Amino acid sequence: METLARQINAFSGYLETERNVSPHTLAAYNSDLAQWLAFVRSEKGDAVSAGDIDHLLLRRYLAGLSKTTKKSSIGRKLAAIRSFFRFLLRRGMITKNPAELIATPKKEQRLPFHLDIDQATSLMEAPDEEQPHARRDRAILELLYSSGLRVSELTGLNIGEIDLTSGMVRVMGKGGKERIVPVGSRALEALQAYLEERSDAQNRAALFLNTRGQRINRRSVARIVDAHVLRIAAFKRISPHTLRHTFATHMLEGGADLRAIQELLGHASLSTTQKYTHVSIDRLMEVYDKAHPKAHTVDGE
Repeated sequence: METLARQINAFSGYLETERNVSPHTLAAYNSDLAQWLAFVRSEKGDAVSAGDIDHLLLRRYLAGLSKTTKKSSIGRKLAAIRSFFRFLLRRGMITKNPAELIATPKKEQRLPFHLDIDQATSLMEAPDEEQPHARRDRAILELLYSSGLRVSELTGLNIGEIDLTSGMVRVMGKGGKERIVPVGSRALEALQAYLEERSDAQNRAALFLNTRGQRINRRSVARIVDAHVLRIAAFKRISPHTLRHTFATHMLEGGADLRAIQELLGHASLSTTQKYTHVSIDRLMEVYDKAHPKAHTVDGE
């Protein structure tokens, strides 16, 4: 019977020649399987074969990884091992796949980065009025932060979908779902200033235009955000989506109902919106301490 090392080499050759995976993918598989091989050898000796491995040995390996390795990386390593065993099973080199009994660890939920109020204010004020397109840039930044729009929603806006009098914008969201979103007074002022300087000769349908007078695209919006973040150099590089996170976070911290935020963001499920609740734990505790009669012990109790 072939040793585990030879079986892994055969799998690596299969990936390279038959599956034609990229060099990067092949290197990742080889690295993950080499690490696993070292562990198995330490447990079973150099002569170990894939048929000698059971799910308990795999669990011990993953348990050891969990002390120093992110869940996402553990999941990737487990996927490599699963693929290896499936390869052996198809080739008739083993009769069962012990990795099938192992559940993939749930990934850690990344908490969305957001700006604090001072940072958001600095970014809104970053466009220099002396520079070209400053009014457009200010209007874009203000609208992203004021209304929590997705970048695709912002770039798809037409002038007729903004009502400067009522302070509302009609947005076409994911899946063609339309929603009405309020626009803050600062954003309305910025939009009014931007529209006043636009040329009548330019595309009159699209709200935001690029330097060629055409509808702006997502990459251009990302570059605009990048440019003004660099201008104030107050925090790490962010994406336009960060302003959507910031909108939701500041709304929640200001006392907005989670259901209302769900509607404003256009989330189909409340569970998507709930990722923002972490940012309000400190505020929640502060409100609780001030408001609940039993939040503090009474002297003498």
